[in-house]
Amino acid sequence: MPLTTTGALVAHAVTHSRGIAAFNVITLEHAEAIALGAERAGTAAVLQISENAVKFRGGRLTALAATAAVARTSSAPLSLHLDHVTDTALLRAAHAEGFSSVMFDASKLTYAENVKETADAARWAHERGIWLEAELCEVGGKAGEAPLDAHTPGARTDPTEAAAYVTDTGIDALAVAVGSSHAMTERTAALDHDLIGALRAAVPVPLVLHGSSGVPDTDIRRAITAGMTKINVGTALNTAFTGAVRDHLTAHPTGVDPRRYLTPAREAMAGVVESFLRLTI
Repeated sequence: MPLTTTGALVAHAVTHSRGIAAFNVITLEHAEAIALGAERAGTAAVLQISENAVKFRGGRLTALAATAAVARTSSAPLSLHLDHVTDTALLRAAHAEGFSSVMFDASKLTYAENVKETADAARWAHERGIWLEAELCEVGGKAGEAPLDAHTPGARTDPTEAAAYVTDTGIDALAVAVGSSHAMTERTAALDHDLIGALRAAVPVPLVLHGSSGVPDTDIRRAITAGMTKINVGTALNTAFTGAVRDHLTAHPTGVDPRRYLTPAREAMAGVVESFLRLTI
């Protein structure tokens, strides 16, 4: 099936008061599992590659090309998204590979610098038909950082500031800090649903929940009802992948053929993808 665009998937989700799940790709098996899970769920999904995943490949864009090839051969409607980009050169490289959207991450900068850099990125992206997501208030747990508690000072996005930020930057979607954190391996995050509702009322663009791997099913459903649209999932796939590999090697300690453990790892991730996708329908 031809690639769709992230903007179209998000717009469809908003129109139908549902969510759209986006999954991070690290290996080829991740991409294949996301496509398989979407096909089984009978729904759309976003395949996203982070800047860190590109760095893992030595800065080469082979992962982008491989993920695009998997998405194009799937029977599910899939889009390609570049996640947590700080390098403007990488931002500019994504479009040629079929990536229709980018999350530009200036959240570590001061507010004024964040606005300036993100506005510049949004202008560049919109001139090329690229949908741009950004983040206000840093969602914790990135690149080995400690997860942030929902009530840590500065860990939550202020609705008034968020509205001004969207106006000043011209972005298409906003990732907000509402109690989730990246890299959580247990689903124990407690979202601030009142804050989600306040942000939805204040912000004129779709909201994005990062760190959804650590959020229980019921909270994800509540978050979508309260106003979240794009639901990002990464660590849950890695947990399933690693668990399946570990189980196989424990049962077969002399095995050396990676296909023997990558097959159950891919299947385990596909199951996680399907489960998360069904939460958004």
